[in-house]
Amino acid sequence: MTLFWIMAGGMALAVSALLALALLRGRRETGPAEAFDLQVYRDQLKEIERDLARGTLPEDEAERLRTEVSRRLLSADARVQGSAASAGQPKTATLALAGAVVAVVLAGGIGLYMQIGAPGYPDLPLAGRIAAAADLRENRPSQAEAEAQMPETANPEIPEEYAQLVTRLRGAVAERPTDLRGQELLARSEGAMGNYRAAYAALEQVIALKGDAATSKDFADLADMMILAAGGYVSPEAQEALEVALERDPNNGVARYYGGLMMAQTGRPDIAFQMWDRLLRESPADAPWLDPIYEQMAEMAFRAGVSDYQLPDRGGPRGPTEADMANAATMTPEERMDMIRGMVGQLSDRLATEGGPPEDWSRLISSLMVLGEADQARAIWADAQQVFAEAPDALAVIRSTVERAGILD
Repeated sequence: MTLFWIMAGGMALAVSALLALALLRGRRETGPAEAFDLQVYRDQLKEIERDLARGTLPEDEAERLRTEVSRRLLSADARVQGSAASAGQPKTATLALAGAVVAVVLAGGIGLYMQIGAPGYPDLPLAGRIAAAADLRENRPSQAEAEAQMPETANPEIPEEYAQLVTRLRGAVAERPTDLRGQELLARSEGAMGNYRAAYAALEQVIALKGDAATSKDFADLADMMILAAGGYVSPEAQEALEVALERDPNNGVARYYGGLMMAQTGRPDIAFQMWDRLLRESPADAPWLDPIYEQMAEMAFRAGVSDYQLPDRGGPRGPTEADMANAATMTPEERMDMIRGMVGQLSDRLATEGGPPEDWSRLISSLMVLGEADQARAIWADAQQVFAEAPDALAVIRSTVERAGILD
């Protein structure tokens, strides 16, 4: 750290010294600018005489030009004399200005660093930042510790009749703790009243009663209530619930959103950005997690070092899904082909303008094969090889689709 201050101070002194020296010198080595004017006017007088001797300039015009140039010559000479006189005067103001420049550079630089810098903070290369993020993730506060730091807040205003119903429900569930339906109702009711701790406690009972039949949504709801109880903080316990939710359904939007949030909270905004960007592009337009992602995505892109990120359009369909293709089976052949062509066109346009994850490229290739447009599918595969040239894992996803379609070159 001492070496840093020595180097920073030395550079600041060098810069301020150069600025001060420029101010103290003040004058041009070649003399004041007015001296050049004198030479120009003298040359003009000589040129007038030459033109008069050659007969290219009338006598009366030559006299008028001599008078005008001579007047300018005298004026310039007076300015030269004034500059010479002032050059010998004391440079108190210049010295004061030079001192002020040195003070501003030194004090201003130190003040700015103390304001936006990190005094005492060591160098932190990428490997160090990744290691620090992993350590933060492993040693962050537990759910109980996070909840203990939460201030007491008033629950939202609840109608008296509803509050009484919930009170009776609590009593009924306490008498019959193995009543699955009762625990589910209690969890929803407590969550609606802002009693998030009670809500996730009921959800834990729901999961315990269901056993292996507990769904991805059950675990995502549990994590949701835990995170709300901790004021938006994703604790290790909530992370465990999210991981189980994603194991049972990798496409669970709630779990994917909170997974990205956890990465952002533990020093990996780069991973959070990738997770949220992919979720944005794969989610339906009315997905409940889109609003919070859109609100935070610009900052997340900045933290991830992505300077030219453009939020994808959240309106309209995102391309044909497996469900869309299944529904098409109930249509007439003409209706089915029209539907597929429309969605394929939308997906193709989006990938061409906005890009998208490898799964979307695979979906487009599969859809084109359904339409019998093998040549177009091959063209998309060629484009994908260029787009994902630096992402072999992503390209492998598309390659598997191409291999199944039988169009691999």
